[in-house]
Amino acid sequence: SNTRMVVDLRLFACITSAASLSISTPSRLSMEASLPCRASHAGDPMVSVSRRAAIGGLLSSVASPSVLHALSDNLLSFYFGCGCFWHVQHEFIEAERRVLRRGDRELTSLAGFAGGNAGASGGKVCYHNAAFVADYGKLGHAEVVRVMLPPDKDVFKEFAKEYCRLFDKNGYRPDQLGDRGPEYRNLIGMPGGASSEWVSLMVEASREEGDKLDFAVGKGDDGDVRALAWVMDSNRHPFYQAEPYHQFHDGFAWGEDYPNSYNNLQGLQRKAGLIADTNCPNGMLGMGIAGL
Repeated sequence: SNTRMVVDLRLFACITSAASLSISTPSRLSMEASLPCRASHAGDPMVSVSRRAAIGGLLSSVASPSVLHALSDNLLSFYFGCGCFWHVQHEFIEAERRVLRRGDRELTSLAGFAGGNAGASGGKVCYHNAAFVADYGKLGHAEVVRVMLPPDKDVFKEFAKEYCRLFDKNGYRPDQLGDRGPEYRNLIGMPGGASSEWVSLMVEASREEGDKLDFAVGKGDDGDVRALAWVMDSNRHPFYQAEPYHQFHDGFAWGEDYPNSYNNLQGLQRKAGLIADTNCPNGMLGMGIAGL
């Protein structure tokens, strides 16, 4: 059976410990000092929550109007990884509209890469390309989506819940059986990482959304483990924006063809200077799952 450390909301004592635990996964992978932490007590029920679960009425009560409407200089950078970043970006864009009531030029969720110890190569991190320039996988990174949030605990918790809704009741990602491997591992990046005030809120959110995930301190270059999310310090493992053609893309799965109003955000945000040119070579097919 899985070796788990069952904790209450005081996650810090668990994930910052120097102890080593073994994680039992479908491939029986053992990871030293991975320190998995269950989000709730062992007797709590497991509840299935759709990744597209409605958040309507609840979201309107999350924060005061001043927090909901304003984009300030005090925004904090968080990133979330859960398989292919195309679908994740769409879900977080929708959450920005609902929770923060942001308009097209205020949306901050961008696809990119994070979690590798090598950082950037030549000042860039790129998608797979024929020139093998700054390949994100070779640099140890995973696909993530960055969102800028006000330093408000209620707001962060709603986005944490949105992340948890991406997983099914068994902790599987939407593309778990397709996109697999370190490039698609589950990541949560926050300022301060495991020692930050945001960790306990992440655990609370997971517990309230069915307790589908374990959490462990990310060291960088971590592996892909089902139902486990690596908690990263975004100051030590920063976000790198992906190429513009990856932004506001249709989803990976069949039927995830988003409306033109969503796809057109790429051109709008590029024109407004909100999406940077990465100076990366064009991506190539034939790499990874179906070249995506």
